[in-house]
Amino acid sequence: MKPTSSTKLSGLALALVIAAVSATAQKTAPGPLVIARQGYLFAGGTYSTVDGRQVMSGQLYAEFQIPADRRHRWPVVMVHGGSQSGTNFTGTPDGREGWAQFFLREGYAVYVVDQPGRGRAAYQADLYPPLGRVGLDGTQERFVAPARYNQWPQARLHTQWPGEGKPGDPIFDQFYASQMPSIREFTFQQRVNRDAILELLEQIGPAILLTHSQSGAFGWPVADARPDLVKAIVAVEPNGPPFFQDVAVDTRARPWGPTSVPLTYSPPAVDASELAIVRQETPDGPDLVRCWAQKEPARTLPNLQKVPIVVLTGEASYHAQYDHCTVQLLEQAGVQTTFIELADIGLRGNGHMMMLEKNNLEIAAVMTGWLDKVLPEGKE
Repeated sequence: MKPTSSTKLSGLALALVIAAVSATAQKTAPGPLVIARQGYLFAGGTYSTVDGRQVMSGQLYAEFQIPADRRHRWPVVMVHGGSQSGTNFTGTPDGREGWAQFFLREGYAVYVVDQPGRGRAAYQADLYPPLGRVGLDGTQERFVAPARYNQWPQARLHTQWPGEGKPGDPIFDQFYASQMPSIREFTFQQRVNRDAILELLEQIGPAILLTHSQSGAFGWPVADARPDLVKAIVAVEPNGPPFFQDVAVDTRARPWGPTSVPLTYSPPAVDASELAIVRQETPDGPDLVRCWAQKEPARTLPNLQKVPIVVLTGEASYHAQYDHCTVQLLEQAGVQTTFIELADIGLRGNGHMMMLEKNNLEIAAVMTGWLDKVLPEGKE
């Protein structure tokens, strides 16, 4: 059944208060942003010999800022999704502040990542799988104007994009200029990003992971490998649904449940084929997909059980059809997960690119409120 656990209810009550406060706060122009230190670093990466020359691959790029008024021990590492780069978090296409600035103002150090093979972490054609293409139609359909195309039931509810959502509109043009081809091979994406993020955490110490979409599948294996380095996961519409794409049930896109790379199950599963799974006979509600889950008795995910997790989902996103399946899967594996559906707390009309939408800072306030609750020891 669709998650209605105490974690969801407590998270909902918290977020209702935060959303009401932040709605007023966002109307006030922000003051100067005072940064004590900023810079960048690369993490991960190995040398390979290609045609007699040494080539580095597998590294990510991370740009960091440390606020002068730092009030939280652990930094936030922001990892973008498919076709995107770290610019998703450093502003909006209509010129407003982004999530990076919001977290800085709240006293968090922030690291904004470009994935390996994307943005300032160079793509190595000799060593990486092929790139997919950025599509003008797909960008409009999925990201900025889903109500115009109505390709999933919730799409008609989309109202939060700050512009017309079509070529020629300056806001859309700014956004489309930021789009980048992504490495197509899903298992490679997860493996190379897992390893690079782990190396980043080795360098900077324990941190909060904020993932979005494609990178949602990176957060789980990072926390699974080193739960001591992941203080919390804020998963914004994480890649899903578990196991199969709903429209392509013949291929396990995520054979390990939320990932296509191995996770530590108990009892152990040496191969993903050992995970016995079953699909719901009927969906949990109208306009929702039928979820795949483990057959009972289910294996647990003991390492992920050590990490506080919140999943946030927008009302009008294509993820509104199936993010509850990811939450169900985690909870079935013993992983306590807070599930915040933004419409339930009065934040209506958001699509998948909510960090760029008109109420982006209200959503960020929900995240920091949740972090304050689950990581009280993280305040300085």
